[in-house]
Amino acid sequence: MMIVAKIGGRVIEHGVPLNLIKDIAQIASTHSLFFVHGGGVEVTDIAKRMGKPQQFVVSPKGFRSRYTDKDTVEIYTMVMVGKLNSDIVVQLESHGISAVGLSGLDGRLLQAERKKRLIILDERGRRRVIDGGYTGQIIKVNTTLLQLLSKQYIPVIAPVAVSEEFEPLNVDGDRSAAHIAGALKADRLVLLTDVNGLIVNKALVPELTTFEAKALLPKIGPGMITKIYAALEAIEKGVEEVVISSGFNNKPISSAINHEHGTVIRNV
Repeated sequence: MMIVAKIGGRVIEHGVPLNLIKDIAQIASTHSLFFVHGGGVEVTDIAKRMGKPQQFVVSPKGFRSRYTDKDTVEIYTMVMVGKLNSDIVVQLESHGISAVGLSGLDGRLLQAERKKRLIILDERGRRRVIDGGYTGQIIKVNTTLLQLLSKQYIPVIAPVAVSEEFEPLNVDGDRSAAHIAGALKADRLVLLTDVNGLIVNKALVPELTTFEAKALLPKIGPGMITKIYAALEAIEKGVEEVVISSGFNNKPISSAINHEHGTVIRNV
């Protein structure tokens, strides 16, 4: 089975949890595994300490994202690629797991189109158009590079893409994982976060069809809506199912793909 797992920044805020490392080792022994990580919490913290407070915007669809100007994309790349990615690789290697760190800049792994403008909601809920900054929409994944490396290593991928002008771009981690899973025709996409799955009316939703997920979108808050859109994108690209689950569970990835925890989304 081919599995793409995306680990949210809050899960790895204090390093990769030992339960997750052990699970990765077990899964990698029998399955093909690709690992995408977030890290927005640390980007925000380091940017603030560098005197660059971060600005977040919300789109009309409810997406909350980091506004990425020139200074911010440099900090974002530095933290995501230079710090977090290498930290994760070292932690995996220290437990005998062969891993290789990558970002979308390596071998043009993630190619993206720079957004020229963004439509956001202001404090009063009115639409505004602002410059797109250094954010991007992924248009191509270099699957040849990933497949070549995955024969010997677990690819650990930071969500930084390269633009048509060869500039680094901020791309969402969940959406990056969806594009990677879709391009690879992966069997499963697992989105690990700091909650147990999709919660509606204070109750966990154990499974959804894509039709049901789309119907629920107006009821879903900014923290989860990006994951639902990522799940829908992955399934549209051919991924069999997506599971949103907690990265703090025992055997987080295994329990997710075995449907012991989380919210399962399928195209049925």
